[in-house]
Amino acid sequence: MVAVAILPEIQDTLNKDEHHPMHGFAVVYSQQVEWGDMDSFGHVNNVVYYTYAQNARIHYNTQLNLFNESTFSVMAASSCQYFKPVTYPDTLWIGVRVKKIGNASVIHEYTYYSTAMSTIVARGESVLVYLDKASGQKKNIDETKKAAIIAFESFS
Repeated sequence: MVAVAILPEIQDTLNKDEHHPMHGFAVVYSQQVEWGDMDSFGHVNNVVYYTYAQNARIHYNTQLNLFNESTFSVMAASSCQYFKPVTYPDTLWIGVRVKKIGNASVIHEYTYYSTAMSTIVARGESVLVYLDKASGQKKNIDETKKAAIIAFESFS
């Protein structure tokens, strides 16, 4: 499987800098910072990072075709640590990877890299639990999907 998980312009930067902090991610998602993402303190509001993580996670899951008609996921936990305030205009590169695959859950980790500041500005983590749409009960992740995630992660 070959996925377009990293945009060519990001991949070019990574190829030129072997020590870039976005190396090692199966997916690097490009997120434009919008003027409306900032709060009255003049920087991106802390809750916006969760929307950014959601966008990156959906992009990751789309690369692996993890969405289907019989299963859905719910957020069981999420966290974010902030290192530097981000302001408009900026583009964040959000590295996403699966840290752990459980029976019915996946832990993703996120690294937020500011292209304007050329540094990591935040790190986060989320736990998704998969449920059966009909019953609402936990649904084990199918072995072929686990294998696909492992293969995708080892490709990076």
